[in-house]
This record gives sequence, C-alpha cells and structure tokens, in this order.
Amino acid sequence: MSGYDQCSDEELILRIQSGEREISDYLMEKYKEFVRKKARAMYLIGGETDDLIQEGMIGLFKAVQDYRPDKETSFRTFAGICIDRQLYNAIQSSNRKKHLPLNSYVSLSSEEETGALEARWSENPEAVMIDQERTRALRQEISRTLSPMENKVLKYYLQGCGYVKIAELMGKKPKSIDNALQRIRGKIRAGIEQQL
Repeated sequence: MSGYDQCSDEELILRIQSGEREISDYLMEKYKEFVRKKARAMYLIGGETDDLIQEGMIGLFKAVQDYRPDKETSFRTFAGICIDRQLYNAIQSSNRKKHLPLNSYVSLSSEEETGALEARWSENPEAVMIDQERTRALRQEISRTLSPMENKVLKYYLQGCGYVKIAELMGKKPKSIDNALQRIRGKIRAGIEQQL
C-alpha cells in the first residue's frame, strides 16, 4: 500500500481500472470512517448502526467500481452519493416485517448533505420539501426536548464516539452515558410518534 497516499483518488481509480485491484482495499480502508459517519448520522429506531455501516461499505464498493475519472465530479463526492443512496435504499427496501425497526428512521445529517440527493430519489418535489420541513422540525423538537447533557452526548455520538469515549470526554461514568443514550432514543421515538 506504500505510495498510494501520494496519489489522488482519481489516479488510484485509473490504476484499479488498469488491473491493480489491490488498490481498492486501500480506498475502502481510507473511506471507512467517512462511511461510519454517514451511517451514524442516519438514526435508526431499534436498528443497528453496524447494519448501516455494512450497507454504506457496499455503497463505497460500488463507488470504487463505477467511478469514471473523466466525469466532472471528484471521487469523494461520487462516493458520498453512492453511500447515501445505498443507505437510503436499505431503509426503503426494509418494509418487510423482519426489518421493521428500519422502517422508522430520522436522518440527523445536515441539509446540505442530503437535500440534493433526496431530490434525485423522489418523483415528487413537494413531498421532498415536506419531508425536509418535518425533519427540520423534528431536529428542533429533539434539541429542545433533550437536556444540555443529552444534547452534548448526542453530538459526540453522531461524531462517531462510543459511550466509553463520550464518558471520557465528559468526565462521566460510562453507565451514565449509556443511560443518557437510552433516554435520547426514547425521546426521539416519542417525537417521531407525535409527528405521525
């Protein structure tokens, strides 16, 4: 893998397409944290972040396979779209009862990241606007409902910190952070139920 970090992602993709398949492992490792952050930003009620990370890694793999350097977009932008699309599709296709927890989700990522993609996925721009307004309102309601400590815990959690790391950062016991995360989940669930 030595020397790969000296090349742009676009150059690496060209090398993969020329037969250097081992470079794809390097790109998958390089973007793993990027995938993790996107997956954690998609909050699943009763779901597992690990499931979403797996889906995000599938999206990243597709991006490595499908990216064309001659297009006017960077690999990182293209990978972000592929990862978001894979996460979105995983949630949308989870209407089967065995995946019931995936049916209730709240995107906690920023509007800038998701707005353009939602428009591409939806046939109805009005529905997209209504969903964006509901998400914004839900985010505000969640922020208002949570205590200052819970808001801080949620912020660290969405940045990818586990409850032990959050406890370290906040000078609290891991159990109190775990309890805070449980309260946050309950309040978010209640907020979603009020909006339905």
